[in-house]
Amino acid sequence: MPVRTIVRGYGNVRAARSWEAISEISGTIIWRHPELDTGNVLGAGTVALKIDATVYDLAVAQAEADLAALEADIAQLDTDEANTRRLLALEQSRLDLTETELTRIRDLVARGVASQSTVDGQERATLQVRRVVTELQNALGLIPSRRNRLDAQMSRTKSVLARATRDLAKTDIVVPFDLRVGTVHVERHQFVVAGQSLVTADDIGQAEIIAQIPVVSFRRLLGGASPDEPAESAVLPISFQGISAEVRLVSDTSQTWPGRLVRVESALDPQARSVPAVVTVDDPYAGANPPMRLPLVPNMYVEVTLDGPVISASVTIPQSAVHEGNIVYLRDADGRLVLREVSVSWRQSGQAIIAKGIAPGEEVILDDLVPAIPGMIVRPVEANK
Repeated sequence: MPVRTIVRGYGNVRAARSWEAISEISGTIIWRHPELDTGNVLGAGTVALKIDATVYDLAVAQAEADLAALEADIAQLDTDEANTRRLLALEQSRLDLTETELTRIRDLVARGVASQSTVDGQERATLQVRRVVTELQNALGLIPSRRNRLDAQMSRTKSVLARATRDLAKTDIVVPFDLRVGTVHVERHQFVVAGQSLVTADDIGQAEIIAQIPVVSFRRLLGGASPDEPAESAVLPISFQGISAEVRLVSDTSQTWPGRLVRVESALDPQARSVPAVVTVDDPYAGANPPMRLPLVPNMYVEVTLDGPVISASVTIPQSAVHEGNIVYLRDADGRLVLREVSVSWRQSGQAIIAKGIAPGEEVILDDLVPAIPGMIVRPVEANK
């Protein structure tokens, strides 16, 4: 008959995810959620605690004011640049006129029409205009460096504002997922510092159990029952498709939860040499109605049953039919008793799976014959019901 491998292991329940809220800023706790107590359930997005945000509001306001001042400085710099360019254009035109006039007066002096003092006066006027033009050109040359300095100050102020905004957002301690509160370490009006633990809690959306499974049984579950393989092969990356899991409460076997075999931890148990198989249960609080039906909560001691895929057809007999020394009673074609030693591959659920020693079609005697003498005649009779 086809045989489905079934193995069992035991372990304690733990939350698949845990959350520890650690303060990233300093301040006084000014608000605490009324349901923030050990054992209560809080939904994702719930604000559990509030830290006084006054200091961080002021930091944001100061950074925004500094940013506005820098924006005003940049706008003024743009205006100064435009004004300087207009003044430079006017002074350049004025310089052109004074230089033309200087050339004309020098020509008059060469012809003896104008005096040398007139030339000197015009040259002084020309030099003054050239100085003004040079000063305006220098002012325009400094504008890019002034703009770069303001841009750098703008970037730094934006960083300060972003940090202040982030710190302000950290004043609300928000629950990241549906959870059950474990321990609350702070109270209202208490001052907390950065790095201080505030709350610990467990995810209620998923639970997991580390079930210790014997190495041989785990190999058999995966379809490889060879005892010659090294034990470490049971923890290599493998596929768990076709393996179903059921979690059962040891103290109340009527309470069960469907599970999934998701992974194997990185090392074998050093003492028992067993495989730590991790089974996940989704929505462990579904249908909870204490005390009739309990949720699957951390530290519950449970039994995990893993059903493997159906393997090839095997000879299977009741375990009670295998006597001491792996001896099985057979009835041969002549109706005589034969005592034969068999090789038992494994035992499960009261059945013994025979690796070799019995061929399909042979008659196995399930009764415990006393005495069992090889060669004696055995006649089957119909039992009275």
